[in-house]
Amino acid sequence: MAQTQGLSGLAEMFLGGAVEIVDLTATLGPDTPLLKLPPELAVDTPKIEIHKISEYDKAGPFWAWNWLKVGEHSGTHFDAPHHWITGKDYSDGYTDTIPAQNFVAPVNVIDCSAETAADNDFLLTADGVKAWEAEHGEIKPGEWVVMRTDWHKRNGSEETFLNADETGPHSPGPSVDCIEYILSKGALGWGTECIGTDAGAAGGFEPPFPAHNLLHKANKYGLASLCNLDKLPPKGAVLIAAPLKIEHGTGSPVRALAMVQKS
Repeated sequence: MAQTQGLSGLAEMFLGGAVEIVDLTATLGPDTPLLKLPPELAVDTPKIEIHKISEYDKAGPFWAWNWLKVGEHSGTHFDAPHHWITGKDYSDGYTDTIPAQNFVAPVNVIDCSAETAADNDFLLTADGVKAWEAEHGEIKPGEWVVMRTDWHKRNGSEETFLNADETGPHSPGPSVDCIEYILSKGALGWGTECIGTDAGAAGGFEPPFPAHNLLHKANKYGLASLCNLDKLPPKGAVLIAAPLKIEHGTGSPVRALAMVQKS
């Protein structure tokens, strides 16, 4: 009965406007920035395509619909453990086998926007997370941790979003010990506003790409290309990030949302 009353109370908060839904998702389309890999490694994900089937015409007089060509890791997207070699052996590491309970969880928002405005290569360290906890409260098991950088404001241009030069991409992200620390806290996953969950220079870390390498080794999740983290409080919001139920999917574009209680 108590649980029923609690859900009824939440429903009343929605209907009464006491809970705001914040959209954390970038628009998905032909101009969506996509990750670029070194040519010797792999073929890049092709540009997103949207093809019209019909729109109230001879092909479909009363309906409009499209078909899409899109990579699993395009736009605002979810990384499943099977995305990385360290997570390849988890039977529940695909988008169609992850427990649905894991798609809704509290979120901790660590504001690094001032630091990243001064340094595109800024790294959030374990000490930085601990300092944030001292001010805002402890990260609890089963919660998301996301890094606010305001990088989503660059999303309209692939050039500025990827921010690469002859030395490689320059974008903020977590250090190795940052990921190690949030995993020690039992975090459900890690999210960023950049093209991927790792920093632009993370290929040179030890281990390389720690957000991918260590998170997925621990059967945890990643979120990339998030938007509007500046609209969330440091604590108290609930993140909803449900990937498409793709058979043996390694990831999926998502409509990431946050529930925020109005003061």
